[in-house]
Amino acid sequence: MAPQTFNSALLEERASTVCGWLGTRTRDREGSNVATVSKVSVQIFSGPEPALLADAVRDWVNDLVGEQDRSLVLEELTGDEYTMEQVVDAVQTPPLFTDRRIVVAREFNRFKAEDLKPLINLLNDPPPTTDLVVEWGSGAVPKKFLEAVKAIDGEQTKVGAPGTGRARSSWFQERFDTSVVQLDDSARELISEHLGEDVARLTGLLQTLEGVYGVDARLSDTEVRPFIGDEGGVPPWDLTDALDRGEIPTALRVVQRMMGGGERHPLQIMATLHSHYERILRLDGTEITNEKEAAAHLQMKGSTFPAKKALSQMRRLGPEKTRRAIRLLSQADLDLRGKSALDGDIVLEILVARLAQLSR
Repeated sequence: MAPQTFNSALLEERASTVCGWLGTRTRDREGSNVATVSKVSVQIFSGPEPALLADAVRDWVNDLVGEQDRSLVLEELTGDEYTMEQVVDAVQTPPLFTDRRIVVAREFNRFKAEDLKPLINLLNDPPPTTDLVVEWGSGAVPKKFLEAVKAIDGEQTKVGAPGTGRARSSWFQERFDTSVVQLDDSARELISEHLGEDVARLTGLLQTLEGVYGVDARLSDTEVRPFIGDEGGVPPWDLTDALDRGEIPTALRVVQRMMGGGERHPLQIMATLHSHYERILRLDGTEITNEKEAAAHLQMKGSTFPAKKALSQMRRLGPEKTRRAIRLLSQADLDLRGKSALDGDIVLEILVARLAQLSR
């Protein structure tokens, strides 16, 4: 929907209507707008995962639109051709046949800080009937723009992938619970395990299942499996945890997923392993007895949990096995750089099996 042009008489008429109107927007339990807002609202969404970012923006916009006519209330600016002048015009344009106007500007991080000045100036005295939603994308939001947004009670929402363990499990379960298809426990377990850290694929998978089976379809892992695709990646600590526990089959499965779905090069995984065993080696021979001392010795800031794990594994391996691990890493590093004729994934699988064997 292109920005509309109004003559001065119509602008004055709309301004008079707006100035005489008082009210606040509230939402019913379904998220529908049951009244309207008497001032501008600005929401910035930022994050590195395009799919997760799009989900967050879509949910926010749907909440703003509520039961209003989407074609009348919403204007979206997308692609790399719209200009900052178009954004400013869209924000300034008063609503027609509706009480409010929603402007969504996507891929906003392509604008430089200097480009944002017209919008920042507008936000010093914004029109009271516009809801501006900015899909920033990755990277930092310029400070002056963020300050202008917060000055009128706007907010920035940083959208990112969920953490690990319980946090990720809860994230999956929340989305399963609100999905239009009904997934049983076997389907949920299959999806959670298969996607791993590649959580951005979940929305597309659920949409595919909806298209194939329909709304409210009850699905088990049997119905889901043909559509699930390649296994997603897993975080690096899944590998080091399996090595520390001496679980060879688990460690091999994890490293294969890291190289496959995770698309990590063997040398990237080697860097993770070097860092893990270097911490253990640095603690070896010390008289450190607790995780705080270990974290200080390792010059680690923030959580002391990684230091606790390194200290525990140092005690488990002992000096001889720790040095054996370092020798295995050194040899594998040379093999990956051309000393061996074996493929990199085979070199890494052999290394992982030998490292896990040390913890048994």
